[in-house]
Amino acid sequence: MLDQPDPIRVLCVDDHPLVRKGIASILANEADITLVGEADNGRDAVRLFRELRPDVVLMDLRMRDFDGIETTRAIHGEFPDARIVALTSYDGDQDIYRALEAGVRGYLLKETAYADVVHAIRTVHAGKRMMPPEVAERLSEHFPKIALTLRETEVLELVAKGLGNKEIADQIGTASGTVKMHVQNILDKLGAADRTHAVTLAIRRGILHIN
Repeated sequence: MLDQPDPIRVLCVDDHPLVRKGIASILANEADITLVGEADNGRDAVRLFRELRPDVVLMDLRMRDFDGIETTRAIHGEFPDARIVALTSYDGDQDIYRALEAGVRGYLLKETAYADVVHAIRTVHAGKRMMPPEVAERLSEHFPKIALTLRETEVLELVAKGLGNKEIADQIGTASGTVKMHVQNILDKLGAADRTHAVTLAIRRGILHIN
């Protein structure tokens, strides 16, 4: 009789208890997968990864203070072979791109079917990548495209708060003419007709997140 392989050890990171409970219920029905730990914030996730060394991490991207992107980068900084699957409500192409750049090997939206979560865990554990067609399509719609610089993103965040060019200039310590140039660059890069359109597009694509 052949020995059964060890189950895939999973760490779930999400700041919503109901989501973690749902994941636990899903995995409890899988003989080849076991949930070894849960974390409700990024800092605890890094600590638990060091202690538990899970095979796969299910990572929420939207968390307070230390978000999923930062957490993924921190884990990969110490453990380059870490296998992380983003399980998130963020569906903007910039969100997907940043997550892939940080090192995730799978990207699932939270409204995905339970069976897809299990499939993603097994796929990523096997050393492959997992990206559903709808996620790949969203990414391909906008890339390659010129990304906003950090300064342009900062300006756009202030535009979203309703500030005018002079108010933005005072806040970031530059001339209003420079802010006007940044705004024009933002409109050109996003293909936006005006400032309001630029904010709408940026929210849709995950460049900005409005709480």
